[in-house]
Amino acid sequence: MYSIYDFSKEKLENFFLENNEKKFKATQIYEWLYKKRVGSFDEMTNVSKNTIGLLKENFSLKKLKLITSQSDIDVDKYLFGLDDGNKIEAVLMNHDYGYSLCISTEVGCNMGCLFCESGRLKKVRNLLPSEMVLQILQVEEMKNVRISHIVLMGIGEPFDNYDNVIEFVNIINDPKGIDIGARHITISTCGLIPKIKEFAKLDKQVNLAISLHAPNNEIRNRLMPINKVYKIEELIKTLKEYIDTTKRRVTFEYIMLDGINDSTECAKELAGLLKGMNAYVNLIPYNSTSNDSLFKKSSKETILSFYDTLKKNNINVTIRREFGSKVMAACGQLRANYEEEK
Repeated sequence: MYSIYDFSKEKLENFFLENNEKKFKATQIYEWLYKKRVGSFDEMTNVSKNTIGLLKENFSLKKLKLITSQSDIDVDKYLFGLDDGNKIEAVLMNHDYGYSLCISTEVGCNMGCLFCESGRLKKVRNLLPSEMVLQILQVEEMKNVRISHIVLMGIGEPFDNYDNVIEFVNIINDPKGIDIGARHITISTCGLIPKIKEFAKLDKQVNLAISLHAPNNEIRNRLMPINKVYKIEELIKTLKEYIDTTKRRVTFEYIMLDGINDSTECAKELAGLLKGMNAYVNLIPYNSTSNDSLFKKSSKETILSFYDTLKKNNINVTIRREFGSKVMAACGQLRANYEEEK
C-alpha cells in the first residue's frame, strides 16, 4: 500500500484514470490533503463513497513518528522515526522573512564529507517523496506555522536520490499542494555532476546550492571524497554551463574551518575560481559536531577577514547566521547522539 503523500497530482490523476474515475478528483483529494490537512479519507465530504473506498484500498495516510525534539532561539530540531525503524531529522528556523525547514532526503549518506555528522551512518536507503513531504506537514502542524522556504540540506545527498527528490519538489510546488514557490526551494549537492546536468534540463526555478568548502583540489580532496571523482575544475565548468542554460544564480556553501580553508590565500583563490560567475558565497561558521571533532570553528575575526577579501574581489558573499548550537543542529547530530545514548 502506497502513502498518498508519494503521489504528485499528475500521478494521482493517472491513478484515477486507470481506475475509471475522473481525473479532476485528484485536485479534490489534493485540496483535502494539503489545504484542509485532513487526517482520514472519511473527512473528504465532497468525495463519493466509491472513491473513498478506492482510496482506502490503495493508499495510507500514515504519518511519521516523532521521537524527540529540541529547541533553541529561533530554531527547533525534530527526530522522526520511519516505518522500518530508521530515523531522520528536520530543522525549523525562524528568519526575518519567515520560517524555513531543512529536511532530510536519505537515511544516512555515502558522501563521507569529514566535517558532516550525516556520514557517521552510511546510506541505508533513499527517502520516499512522502517521507520528505511529511516532514513539512508535521512540523507545520506541531508549531502551528506556515513554512515558506524549504532547504534540502539535511541528512543525505539529494542528487543521490534524484527521482524521489524531483517528485517531492513537484508535490510541494503544486499550487493545489503545499504551494511553496520554486524560488523558495533550495537543493544542495556536494557536486554530482551528471545530476547537475540533468537538473539543468528540467527548467525549474528551484535554487541550486553547491557544498564547495574549499578553493582547490588539495583541500577539497581532504574534506570531501566526491572531489576525487569530480574535480573542482570540472565542477565549476559544469556550473558555468548550468548558469548559461538556466539563467539562475548558484549558491556556494563554504564552511569555515580553523586553519584548514580559512586563510586569506584561500579567500583569494576562491575569488579567482568564481570570478565572473552569477553566484554568491555563503560562509558558514562551523557547528562542532562532537567532542572528538577533527575541526574547530574559525574565529569571528578570520571569518570577517575572509568575507572582506571576497568582497574586495567583487564576489557576492554573506555570512550565515548561526542557529542551534544548543540543539545539536549539525546535520545528523541529533540522530547520532540519540543512537549512542540508547
